[in-house]
Amino acid sequence: MRKRVRYVGRVQGVGFRATAHAVAARFRVTGWVRNEADGSVLMEVQGDEEIVAGVLHELGRVMERNIRGAHETAIPVVDREDGFHIQR
Repeated sequence: MRKRVRYVGRVQGVGFRATAHAVAARFRVTGWVRNEADGSVLMEVQGDEEIVAGVLHELGRVMERNIRGAHETAIPVVDREDGFHIQR
């Protein structure tokens, strides 16, 4: 499964992308995370359903003071994706 999540709040300039990358590395999922021009952070994460849920839960727990909202959408799986990356 693959989810796209838009995080809003104080999520830029606080190590959010690096934290997302570290969490994703522990769970061995694929995808990416990037800052958006509107001040939000957009992330796509792919893996088994319970693993994706674990990533989102752990990132939400670690960054809870910074997140005002997280808007999740299920999207199509990307074939042959390699690793989880920070996009600039």
